[in-house]
Amino acid sequence: MSARARAIKGRIKNVDNIRQITKAMNAIAMTKLTRMKRRLRMIQPWMGQLESCLAVLLAQAKEREISHPLTVDNGGDKVGIFVLNSDRGLCGRFKGELNWRAYDLMSELGGKRMIITGGEKARSFFVRHRADILQSYTNIYETPTAAVARQMATYLASLYRKGELGRVILVYMKFSSDLVQRTVTEELLPIKVKPVMQEAILEPNLSTLLDYTLSLYLESKLFSALVETKTSEHAIRRQAMKNATDNAEDMINTLTRRFNRARQQSITRELLDIMGGAEALQR
Repeated sequence: MSARARAIKGRIKNVDNIRQITKAMNAIAMTKLTRMKRRLRMIQPWMGQLESCLAVLLAQAKEREISHPLTVDNGGDKVGIFVLNSDRGLCGRFKGELNWRAYDLMSELGGKRMIITGGEKARSFFVRHRADILQSYTNIYETPTAAVARQMATYLASLYRKGELGRVILVYMKFSSDLVQRTVTEELLPIKVKPVMQEAILEPNLSTLLDYTLSLYLESKLFSALVETKTSEHAIRRQAMKNATDNAEDMINTLTRRFNRARQQSITRELLDIMGGAEALQR
């Protein structure tokens, strides 16, 4: 075998090793995606019911001229931008889209803005861009939990109540289907739900119910955003690994054809050498 054929054979082996890795990662991402889609289907009806309940409470509060700190302007002039991202790479456009959307928003808002990062990929991005990072959540929501969402909600609500932040904007990725995911920005604080007037019996009292429901709504909103973002991440990673596997297979096919040509050329040269030697012996 010629040196060129041996080099091509080595490349085929290397590409095949990569193909096996990307194929395995595709299978893992598919399993995680299926699990996250199941969780997302359970969360969406719950969020709809919770928002409807909150709308009724806010209508009752408006009628009785009762306000809550999380629903009114606190006079703060700083804006917190909370961007949810991944702790790991190899997920195609996912991390770049989220980071740059938050960065563009930061540029639009000017000087009075603070960054809160979710995921190592967001933290490292904004460290490189020398942004004012108020808080970082890394390696804690690979599998989103209500406890993590509660931790985030408590921290953000505390900043808002103290007036340290006048607004909190959430940047995350919304999952529509395996092939469609879009980056969205939503105002998280102050909480804005349109009041809906409806007859209701309120126990024990409106202020207690409003306080509890608003806290629960903020936690649930964050938990829903975490699950949406993680579902999108797994969908994009699965597609990226599938594309990488397909590209590796195409490359293997191309290299195999080159290897066969190189081997045929080597065999042809060896035959010509043998025939030339035979003719020399005859002469």
